[in-house]
Amino acid sequence: MTEEPIKVYRAKKIITMDPTTPNATAIAVQGDRIVGIGNEDDFNQWDAEAIDYSFDDHVLLPGLIEAHSHVMSGALWEFPYVGFYDREDPQGTTWQGCRDIESVLEQLIRYENHMSDPDDALIAWGLDPIFLQGDRLVASHLDQVSSTRPIFVLHASGHLATVNSEMMRRSGIDRHTPTPGVARNAEGEPNGELQEPAAMSLAVNGLSTIWTAIMSPEAKWNYAREARNCGVTTIADLGTTQLTMDGQLEAWREATDQTNYPARVVVAFGHRDSGGSPADIDDLATLAVRLRDEEETAKLRFGIVKLILDGSIQGFTARLSPPYYVDPPQGHPGNGLWLIPPEQMPQIVSSYHRAGLTVHCHCNGDEASQVFIDAVEAALLEHPRDDHRHTVQHCQLTTTSQYQKMSELGMNANIFSNHIFYWGDQHAARTVGEDRAAAMDACATAERENVKFSIHSDSPITPMSQLHTMWCAVNRKTASGRTLGPDERISIHKALQACTIDAAHQLQMDNEIGSLEVGKLADLSVLASDPYEVPPEELKDIQVWGTMVGGIFHQAASE
Repeated sequence: MTEEPIKVYRAKKIITMDPTTPNATAIAVQGDRIVGIGNEDDFNQWDAEAIDYSFDDHVLLPGLIEAHSHVMSGALWEFPYVGFYDREDPQGTTWQGCRDIESVLEQLIRYENHMSDPDDALIAWGLDPIFLQGDRLVASHLDQVSSTRPIFVLHASGHLATVNSEMMRRSGIDRHTPTPGVARNAEGEPNGELQEPAAMSLAVNGLSTIWTAIMSPEAKWNYAREARNCGVTTIADLGTTQLTMDGQLEAWREATDQTNYPARVVVAFGHRDSGGSPADIDDLATLAVRLRDEEETAKLRFGIVKLILDGSIQGFTARLSPPYYVDPPQGHPGNGLWLIPPEQMPQIVSSYHRAGLTVHCHCNGDEASQVFIDAVEAALLEHPRDDHRHTVQHCQLTTTSQYQKMSELGMNANIFSNHIFYWGDQHAARTVGEDRAAAMDACATAERENVKFSIHSDSPITPMSQLHTMWCAVNRKTASGRTLGPDERISIHKALQACTIDAAHQLQMDNEIGSLEVGKLADLSVLASDPYEVPPEELKDIQVWGTMVGGIFHQAASE
């Protein structure tokens, strides 16, 4: 069999994230692997067939890794966007944000006017009432769009939705509906806001229509295109895909097996409690292990499990310790919702832990973090295991003492640093108050306590862009321009580590990606500027040319 030729790519600078050879100016690639890295003097030893000078004015670095996002990010562009911030789609087109309730309603009316079948639900996404002045958007507002067509608007957090009166009528949602999360007005009637999956799932053809879009091939391609556009080569779909459903594994294989699919995807096994007995959970663990051991390919990986323990801070459904929320909506119970009963967590975590899987648990509030940390400690006492890498996901209000315990237990953190920009002002004023907001997404504390961490966008909750996510962790600037919690800022180098080698460690792929070393996969981000040389406040503005995934280049889309 003929060996593939060696290709050498020269660049203005190559950042390797390998402390033994931190910088270079040339990298040699054979097939999908790196076979050499160094400087021009090394060209001859590589016996290269060709030297490519295309990136003489660019900076190469290990492919950026987004270790917490969702394939839903690629699916939602099938529906109108009504979020507050401007947003770029996978094709590079920017969609203007809706800055007030009137703009939201105008956008929905435009789409409703172009819909033909009166029975089709109008689905939209991105709404965030916390930004909109005046009354919180409820069913009576959406009734102005249509009183005959059902409407379902997914919030930016993904944890809430608002529906109109017709959707409630068709779905049988009324004052007698017992499901937790059905918000009510002063008279006890449902007001149209549905909080968390159990309540949102009541809406007929609402959330289910979005799930259908998620399962489509186009969603998987848009997801990878979004990654390519921001220099990301590996994306983790944390718990969106229902791998227990027929056809989902095959759909992922069909997309990722394509040579031109521009990303590697780690698909987490989304825990679905099918009754709560140990046998049920053990069966799920067995399936997750089989996927990891028998179904992985070069661009499709498994082996992690996603649990969702609490809700959203800006949605007022995350579980906090006292004093809870500062200024919750009228009728709020005071604290958030448990999405898994805390008393079940030790059993659930232990089952996956014993099976040799890595558990990633959504914990926005510190009360949730404590429940997960306690469950991991119990699992380790029952079944000691080295290098498990169980990870607190979001980790937003995790305290110093909790980070200390995580370090002791060998746990990881994936910190939602984007919140500082997108919701920092609101967290300080409305959700958790100044002191707690200043300590949110505490990257510097995690670093001081020797907890290995990554940082993430949670796309589609915020737009995927590891450069922006790094900018948030380095600068901690809110949308109004204030610095929130300056002592929690980290260095550019640490932020780069969080998006490369430490993110790879969290996904148990650090032997293959995360740094540019001989023998590792040839996954690169191609940037116009050196992150170390630009002013920290300009980090997010670095232009992305595109990526290399397994030796194949993919150029970013532009409007």
